[in-house]
Amino acid sequence: MPLPTRAPGRLVISLSVALLTIHPAAAATLPQGFVETVVAGGLNAPTAMAFAPDGRLFVCQQGGALRVIKNGSLLPAPFVSLTVSSTGERGLLGVAFDPAFAINRFVYVYYTATTPNIHNRVSRFTANGDVAVPGSEVVLLDLEPLGATNHNGGAIHFGPDGKLYVAVGENAVSSNAQTLANRLGKMLRINADGTIPADNPFVDTAVGPNRAIWALGLRNPFTFAFQPLTGTMFINDVGQDTWEEINTGTAGANYGWPLTEGATSDPRFLGPLYAYDHSNGCAISGGAFHSLVTPQFPYRYWSAYFFADYCGGWIRARLADGTVTEFASGINQPVDLQVASDGSLYYLARGSGMVVRIAYPALAPSVDLTANGSDGLLTVVAGNGLRLDLSFDAGSAPIDSGEIYIGVFTPSGLFWLDPAQGFVPALARAYAGPLPTFGPSTLIDVPDVATLPSGGYLWFVLADPTVDGVPTGEFSDFVLTVLTLQPPRPRSSPEAIAPSASATEGP
Repeated sequence: MPLPTRAPGRLVISLSVALLTIHPAAAATLPQGFVETVVAGGLNAPTAMAFAPDGRLFVCQQGGALRVIKNGSLLPAPFVSLTVSSTGERGLLGVAFDPAFAINRFVYVYYTATTPNIHNRVSRFTANGDVAVPGSEVVLLDLEPLGATNHNGGAIHFGPDGKLYVAVGENAVSSNAQTLANRLGKMLRINADGTIPADNPFVDTAVGPNRAIWALGLRNPFTFAFQPLTGTMFINDVGQDTWEEINTGTAGANYGWPLTEGATSDPRFLGPLYAYDHSNGCAISGGAFHSLVTPQFPYRYWSAYFFADYCGGWIRARLADGTVTEFASGINQPVDLQVASDGSLYYLARGSGMVVRIAYPALAPSVDLTANGSDGLLTVVAGNGLRLDLSFDAGSAPIDSGEIYIGVFTPSGLFWLDPAQGFVPALARAYAGPLPTFGPSTLIDVPDVATLPSGGYLWFVLADPTVDGVPTGEFSDFVLTVLTLQPPRPRSSPEAIAPSASATEGP
């Protein structure tokens, strides 16, 4: 698809305030500036949730009903009601949507089936509006018969490679986690039709359905998530007596359970990225990455990994620099976290039967990038010579240079195109060279500090109309415009791109 047509006029940054109407739920304790609202209540023993590509939120109830929240309301009829064993930790435990859901309408679930024996199963259903087509169930995966009622895992998500990943607990038999003779205590990887990918790491050493094993040595991987930009997987593995773990998902990895738990120096095992003890929690649960596509939260949370503890009733954030900070507390048994398309964070509180949305309305000022022109150009040259030209006009009042920051997200991290004043994540590379204070039509000349390979990038503009300069420390209350650029071949002339546009070079 060609880039959007250049519109007449100048590319102007205008700052305006657009206040949101918020009705707080007054439940969790949140950082200053954040608010929460109850999206839906009345859920019976919820276990997991997932957003459909069309914005509906599907919520699993342990008893087998898959509920739908649509336009802010919990629909009275479930999408499907399954016959499940719901004893202990069994039940309807996971839901996912096909990457081609808009075309095939496929919905995937993980649940504890009762026939011919009690075992966990992954099935696919076809949606017809807000309900499943009767008789459309296709069984993709039947796991081993269950003895214990706990350690089921249950999370299912499609990875960036289009494969379906399935987290399976060891069913309270710790030795299961260290053998390739069954699929318990493992992360599995299958095709969308249930077949086994030929490039799975144990496809030549495991036998039959066990060739679906992607990683092993897990106790009870309650959930996992993929970082949207890099595709990195984080696995939340519930520990036993002492440690709760976040592990980096790696093909062929052995995480060590039951031979090790928590940090390890044993070269046979891949130790956790982060682990915490039971002094302030007992069971790691939901996990979700902050979205860099629609980063609704303040700068310090960009690319953060949010995770919850069921017993502690809290949510913490692992920030981009690797530090972990408290985020929310006072939640009644959080079991799942999801990030919505608008960048807000949703949590599922099992104890109160509620879905709750956390947002940051303090980011009310907006940056409006409109047409282009030749006044005050900022030119960035990508690796193949394609230029992205932006022109800034502060309007009637000058904007201090400390209030405007420009950068680009790439798969390898965050690249600043201006000085790194304030907090910069460990993943960032900062470039020196101060920006001048500028007003209407003042030229901002940023040198070509980096060459970027062809591909998609997230270009952003940070602006704070109320702060005169940025002191050393973290950014907060900044606003953002995201530009997605895919430059497979150079152009001979500058191009301007509309805000939030996804563009691909044409012939």
